[in-house]
Amino acid sequence: MRVSKLLKIVIVLPALLSLWGCGADLERHAPPSESDIASLEGMILALGPGVSAEEAGRAARVALRHTRELAVSYQIKGSPLWHNMQVNLGIKERGLCWHWAEDIETRLLAEQLETLEIHRAIANAFDPLRIEHSTAVISRKGDGLARGIVLDPWRLGGTLTFVPVLEDPDYEWEERQRVLAKKRQRSAGRLAVPG
Repeated sequence: MRVSKLLKIVIVLPALLSLWGCGADLERHAPPSESDIASLEGMILALGPGVSAEEAGRAARVALRHTRELAVSYQIKGSPLWHNMQVNLGIKERGLCWHWAEDIETRLLAEQLETLEIHRAIANAFDPLRIEHSTAVISRKGDGLARGIVLDPWRLGGTLTFVPVLEDPDYEWEERQRVLAKKRQRSAGRLAVPG
């Protein structure tokens, strides 16, 4: 009898906790504050000489405001993993991390920034214990991904996380194209027939 009760707790409790976040409403997706915009703008300006102050401000506003627009459009309620499950089950159309990254990248590229560059990055691509994660990164024109700032709207479910790539406590980022090339090589190696 005790084992049965314990088993119910072990199964039911995590299910209830995972649903807890589902009741969150869109109030948490309020328009970005001026202090958030100023903070991201300052980080972008600090990328180095040659970064236009106007472009830094515009990129910060666009990234933060578009994150909110996407959160509303994707109907984000609850945790990112809960939303992923809904997308993977066909309940929601978009909202996986790569959707966020693609949409933020597309929106920022539309700004035709001349002193800044947008990159795509992937983390955990070859880590069997963690889920793969995609994001956009902004850097000074000509600088690589490692010198940029992560723009991750997925991590907090529609609230933009912005942190220098090399200081990100949660992820080690690689250029998307490099990761995709490694995947193609691995796939080709598996498909190759020994001669």
